[in-house]
Amino acid sequence: MRSILLGVVAFVVLATPVQASTEPTEPPALPAAAWYLLGEDGAVLAEESSRRSRAIASITKLMTAIVALEEARPSDLVQVSSKATGIGGSTVYLRAGDELSVGELVRAMLIPSANDAATALSLHVGNGSTSRFVSLMNAKARALGLVDTTFVNPHGLDEPGHVSSARDATLLVRYALGVPSIRAALERTSYSLAGGQEFPTTDDLLSSWPALVGGKTGHTEGAGWSEAAGASRRGATVYGTVLGVGSRDGRNDALRELLEFGLDRYQRVSVIDASRVYGHADTEYGQADVELVAPKALLRTVREGVPLLERTVLPTMVGLPVRRGERLGRVEVWEGDRLVASSNLIAATSVSEPGALGKASWFAERTAENLWELVT
Repeated sequence: MRSILLGVVAFVVLATPVQASTEPTEPPALPAAAWYLLGEDGAVLAEESSRRSRAIASITKLMTAIVALEEARPSDLVQVSSKATGIGGSTVYLRAGDELSVGELVRAMLIPSANDAATALSLHVGNGSTSRFVSLMNAKARALGLVDTTFVNPHGLDEPGHVSSARDATLLVRYALGVPSIRAALERTSYSLAGGQEFPTTDDLLSSWPALVGGKTGHTEGAGWSEAAGASRRGATVYGTVLGVGSRDGRNDALRELLEFGLDRYQRVSVIDASRVYGHADTEYGQADVELVAPKALLRTVREGVPLLERTVLPTMVGLPVRRGERLGRVEVWEGDRLVASSNLIAATSVSEPGALGKASWFAERTAENLWELVT
């Protein structure tokens, strides 16, 4: 029975093979009161006053959507009450007695940022009580680790005590974009009511900047112009928030600059190389050793400046015959305690087992060598 002796475990610390970026490496200075930038790997890439309590306006509606979809089915019908129609601010002109599904109200709330839709959802889920719904929002905030956040209403209009932070808003949008129906809504450039009236999204970057995944804007006198969003390029996704910008265009430019800076910190690189020989294994009877290679290259997105650890498990000797493509070892690439990539290592060529005459000749040569060593 052929044998494989796994006796070599090698560790190599690799410098992350990312080409030097021509983009600025210092975080941008933005015309915002606060900002926060987070990589998908959890790295904080830039921040300014990120834990300071501030109004976040309609970014609030991300939490309203999360709670509404957790507590009700998208197909559930909601009867709009007069409490919802009189809320003011951004609206889709709901009327008392209108019936819309939870899913329709979520889209109306997230795309044109309708306050009446947010209030209608809160009253439905809260069994007629906005306060009961807000309690659910705050409980979810604690569960998500939003320690700087306290909600007072479901729509984000300025109200004493209704505060969050750039950090918390970023964690919130990251979570929200992981909910398929919320992400689908935030990717849309307009929303149409059943009667045919169409309302455009408040997110200007959605149609002008392809890297944007989706986000939620907010604007009140207390909050200024603000937005929390995610962006993706070349396999990397980053999440960021700008709060308290002085104008709508300024908010758009600041958010894009922040997210661009984050995306430039990541590159798509080859972490497992199919053209490289990862090791050699001896064979029996003096036959040629076997080169161990990866069957295919693997690309991964990695952050610049982060060292990678390569771990290979290689056999010291393999029994014959060896077939080309036979799995004989393994390579793994780690970033800290996160497995970045892994692959089997296979034989690059076949090595046959010698016949009886070949084995006898090898034994004779080894015997002669051993006798000579004893004599000398």
